[in-house]
Amino acid sequence: MTRRTSVPVRVGKIWIGGDAPIAVQSMTKTDTRDVPATIAQIEQLEDCGCEVVRVAVPDREATESLAAIKRSVSLPLIADIHFDYRLALAALQSGVDGLRLNPGNIGDEEQVSRVVAAAKEREVPIRIGVNAGSLPASFQPDAPPVERMVNMALEQIKLMEGLDFNLIKVSLKAFDVPSTIQAYEVIADRIPYPLHLGITEAGLPRAGAIRSAVGIGILLYQGIGDTIRISLSAHPCEEVFVAYEILKSLGLRERGPTMVSCPSCGRAEVDIIGLAEAVSKRLEEISKPVKVAVMGCVVNGPGEARDADVGIACGKGKGAIFRQGRIIRTVDEKDFLEALMAEVTEID
Repeated sequence: MTRRTSVPVRVGKIWIGGDAPIAVQSMTKTDTRDVPATIAQIEQLEDCGCEVVRVAVPDREATESLAAIKRSVSLPLIADIHFDYRLALAALQSGVDGLRLNPGNIGDEEQVSRVVAAAKEREVPIRIGVNAGSLPASFQPDAPPVERMVNMALEQIKLMEGLDFNLIKVSLKAFDVPSTIQAYEVIADRIPYPLHLGITEAGLPRAGAIRSAVGIGILLYQGIGDTIRISLSAHPCEEVFVAYEILKSLGLRERGPTMVSCPSCGRAEVDIIGLAEAVSKRLEEISKPVKVAVMGCVVNGPGEARDADVGIACGKGKGAIFRQGRIIRTVDEKDFLEALMAEVTEID
């Protein structure tokens, strides 16, 4: 796949766009006014691989917490602003690394101009975050939703460019996957700025991960996208996990283990599903990019997962441990889990 060319933008300590790796973002689910809880969750997010974190800023009290949060964390900190442009100004004064503005509820040109001037002075980028659900009813009401989303973003970009501001990122999110894909496809050819991908309000982890993988995965495969956030009704570390799984599936990023496991069938003579679940749980403790296979057939298992760094192919009472498809030893059923994990830990 050939990645779309975009102008890189610096967000805190990382670059987004250009030839920088596709960045993984998430958002805290704590009350930003609760400084200790928000710091603790950001630290959790950093531990699980998050690279940029966004916090909600619903009121002035929340802005007053930003400086303390910023001083205590190392991840780039983005302030998520809606409705009141003064919150964006206060967030900038607190030292945040970026802003997300929704043009659907902060559209007054004078207000946006004041925020842009303050961001320009501090060299802080702004994401124009268009959401299908918050488009003003008065904005091009007769146009199709995708066209409205794209045109709203282009209108805001034109305003910012007119103010000699180009530290811009753009997102065009909807719950509807086809609409999201179409919106990004249209705007990708019309602007040079980095694109932040997401399917908004994707839902609980099982359905939301699938919805996000379909929408974001299609766009990434087309070379569209410079940073992603998975929106799940779950702990934010689950969002980070899903984001990396999408990137790993397309060969775009490597972080942590990848597990290959067969679905099990009537030929299986052991509890493959239970073993795979146990292995997956243990792999959460490992950060190196190792590929591990759990297979239910001694005859075909090593061949089907020959590109795995290490794996096990299980038969009745015994299993074959293999590396890159070559069987290196056999173990008793009671030792399946520990024997496999011992091999995993030995891989450099």
